[in-house]
Amino acid sequence: MFDRTDVFHVRNDIQRNIGSKVRLETNKGRHKSVVNKGIISHVYPSIFTVQVGDDSNPSRKLSFSYTDVLTNAVEITLCE
Repeated sequence: MFDRTDVFHVRNDIQRNIGSKVRLETNKGRHKSVVNKGIISHVYPSIFTVQVGDDSNPSRKLSFSYTDVLTNAVEITLCE
């Protein structure tokens, strides 16, 4: 879904989907990954934020850089 050719395209794709539900799989190294679901809340020049809500922390905000998406450290997919 997200064009990973350069940072400019990644930023534009994420900016077009502000308010959309997404699934984030974050690579933590050594075969460890964390999966979160949330809503893209803000887009800034070098980072974007995702509002994550679950039972333990109902209003947690995570931030990621566009290079994280570009280098596959974070895999982001839209939820239907």
